[in-house]
Amino acid sequence: MKVLVLGAGVVGVTSAWYLAKAGHEVTVVDRQPGAGLETSFANGGQISPCHAEPWANPGTPKMALKWLGKEDAPLIFRWQRWDPALWTWGIRFLLNCTASRMRINIDRCLRVAIYSRACLQDLRSETGIEYDQKTRGILHIYRDPQSFEHAVGAAQVMTNLGLAREVKTADEALAIEPALAAVHSQLAGGIFTPGDESGDAHRFTQRLAALCAEKGVTFHYDTKILGLELEGGKMVSVATDKGRLRADAFVLSLGSWSPKLARQVGLSLPIYPAKGYSATLPVTDPTKAPTVAITDDEHKLVYSRLGDRLRCAGTAELAGWNLQMNPVRAAAVAERSSTLFPGAGDFGKAQLWAGLRPVTPDSAPIIGRTRIENLFLNTGHGTLGWTMSCGSGRVLADIVSNRPPDIDMSGLGLERFFQF
Repeated sequence: MKVLVLGAGVVGVTSAWYLAKAGHEVTVVDRQPGAGLETSFANGGQISPCHAEPWANPGTPKMALKWLGKEDAPLIFRWQRWDPALWTWGIRFLLNCTASRMRINIDRCLRVAIYSRACLQDLRSETGIEYDQKTRGILHIYRDPQSFEHAVGAAQVMTNLGLAREVKTADEALAIEPALAAVHSQLAGGIFTPGDESGDAHRFTQRLAALCAEKGVTFHYDTKILGLELEGGKMVSVATDKGRLRADAFVLSLGSWSPKLARQVGLSLPIYPAKGYSATLPVTDPTKAPTVAITDDEHKLVYSRLGDRLRCAGTAELAGWNLQMNPVRAAAVAERSSTLFPGAGDFGKAQLWAGLRPVTPDSAPIIGRTRIENLFLNTGHGTLGWTMSCGSGRVLADIVSNRPPDIDMSGLGLERFFQF
């Protein structure tokens, strides 16, 4: 079967890989000149099922109010803008900010994330792909005792759902990552997830795209998608600035841009872009830079060692499809990084970046069929696109191929938003 994948980010390329392995004739189209050049380009670098706690949880509304008016806050909603998409998304988000919904959504995210981590490990063994990967786990750190107590409860929920998480004292956290010496005295504790990983998502995406090409996958880069074309209730082609592309099946993996295109064929996707920032800097003193991936929950920042570079990333700004970099927010990422790991690198040479992460109101991705029988979705992964990419690509290929996926897919399709 001929399958056209829309989007060459990490999710689109992993979809293409597994579709090709399933025996399909695959084509990928993207407006960029290569793979992984948008949200996958400079993300936090973590393969992190441990981040499965959704943004929508009972504590978020209170924290969002606390952060109002703070330009460098970890999470900003630009409510003052007249943006119907944000207000509609925001209402659904608030409906998910309950303890019961949080547990349901953790389960949904973990199902994909744990499976995806295993799929990545299998792919790495199969292909020998290299992407500055580290398999030393992820350590969450906490300064505030109350936040730490909440995190311990959430960690127990995840442990009960199959993700091994270990509560650590401040001294134990320092033993896991000695580069935390500068803030050791401030720490209330940590939570360590030994099975999690890190690596360069952009490098992975580009190298997997090359492996896809070796399998016969065709890539149309520098090609702008203009519209989806239906006949008799089925997708027949995609109009681009370089002509029409026809296929038997179509996979929408355009991240934050997915809802704009889906609207053309009458599909409403509850996805809104959350702008995140990162700073990537050269490591100048390896003894002061972490080798274990770190998550600073207080500031919503993550740190990944990518070879001789340190990637610092995080925060979220909901302000529409606007990629303009806010200098205050971008600078805050680098400044907080230098406080946590002083002397680790040349922070003056940090390369700053901003990207749009496609977030659903419940933080779970949208994977599967639509009411248009040959149009499939693999989008809405939010901050966990890199984490969930291999697993969601593999189950997507199973669904397109009419094979039962290895994991329970209930609650992961578009239909869930009309059954709430």
